[in-house]
Amino acid sequence: MLKIYNTLTNKIEEFKPLEDNKVKMYVCGPTVYDNAHLGHARCYITWDVLYRYLKFSGYEVTYCRNVTDVDDKILKKADENNVSSEVITDKYYKSFINSMNNLNVLKPDIEPRATKTLGEMIAMIKTLEKEGYAYATCGDVYFRVEKYKKYGELSSQPIKDLLNGARVDVDDKKESPLDFALWKKDELHGYPSPWGKGRPGWHIECSAMNRKYLGKTIDIHAGGADLAFPHHENERAQSECANGCTFANYWMHNGFVTINKEKMSKSLNNFLTIDDVLKNYDTNAIRLFILTNHYRMPVEFNDVALTSAKNGAKRLINSIAGIELTNEYDTSAIEEFKCAMDDDLNTSKALAVLFSLVDKIKKGINKQINANTLNYLGSVLGFDFSLAKKELSNEELKELTEPLYEEFNLDKNIQFDKVIDEIIKIRKTARDNKDWQKSDEIRDKLLKHKIQLKDSKEGTSWTCL
Repeated sequence: MLKIYNTLTNKIEEFKPLEDNKVKMYVCGPTVYDNAHLGHARCYITWDVLYRYLKFSGYEVTYCRNVTDVDDKILKKADENNVSSEVITDKYYKSFINSMNNLNVLKPDIEPRATKTLGEMIAMIKTLEKEGYAYATCGDVYFRVEKYKKYGELSSQPIKDLLNGARVDVDDKKESPLDFALWKKDELHGYPSPWGKGRPGWHIECSAMNRKYLGKTIDIHAGGADLAFPHHENERAQSECANGCTFANYWMHNGFVTINKEKMSKSLNNFLTIDDVLKNYDTNAIRLFILTNHYRMPVEFNDVALTSAKNGAKRLINSIAGIELTNEYDTSAIEEFKCAMDDDLNTSKALAVLFSLVDKIKKGINKQINANTLNYLGSVLGFDFSLAKKELSNEELKELTEPLYEEFNLDKNIQFDKVIDEIIKIRKTARDNKDWQKSDEIRDKLLKHKIQLKDSKEGTSWTCL
């Protein structure tokens, strides 16, 4: 039975969905104004694993992850580059999706954009205003925090403490320093509304998209720990006041990525983009690095840890190379894996199960069954076994490359361990010259020798079949 830590109650609870075998899950998506970074990788790999595991456990999951495409940061970047906000959001949304694909993160079932849900946002704000939870002033609309008595529960911060620590601005239009914006006046970039031209507040966007695509009450709401307050706190408050019911039954938050013990952030200029990291470490290495740690704990980024993960991932993935896979599994390993994952997604224990299978494969113990099981369970954690590469001894590599000298008219002085790389260079030259016929011929000739090429933006790699 799956048990997960609920941020709202500060304890691990048995997971019981609203409907049997159906799960409605919402994750706060990216604000598309810059390239995705390692913090995004940590967040979306974490919830990708939850999504995969829920489906593995037999649930019918509807996973919604939004795209914030109206925001101050977006408008600032658009103005700096003298382009429309659409140019910025389209560019960085495509970049984000490319990064997610490169990390083998599954596409959510629903991926709504904030700008396509403006009508629902305005309707929700009007409801809050009608019920006395919101008030308009000078073209802005604010939420009355103190009217929602449960405010602060999610982040474990009583309203009194928040009020004592709140900054009071002399010219503030708000009734209380805790009140937050539902709608912001903006004559230049804004959209028509009952309160004049303006833009939605960040929090109301997620509330409206949640209600439109998943309903008034959902099972799981997830995101990074930095979103618990104020974003999720505000989201919960406005949703429950507008809908008159519980917003989310389970709140889940993943820990930060830190560099030199500090949270990775753009303001500190210590963030690494996913594309930067992928130059040196593949998707499996990054995933292993992240999943070695429990999702709620912070992850300290350093090259030593990532290099260790790179070696571990190579060992994990390559252990099944060359083994014909079937549908026969080790049920005891599957049960051990489920036991680990049911314990609040204890991925470090689940990985221990995978590496015990690797050890058995290396020792030749029930090799095919253990390889099947490793491939099956590894895919639940999102590892890409298509990158498996059979490790050859020098003798095997020499035997493999011997026929290639004559086949490709190569200089006999080229070392046998450099032969395939040399052929890949020849093919790259053909591709650079748009000689696709020659490129395909080289690929097909290698395939006849049981050597498969894989092209990616990082270059061309090869696998022995």
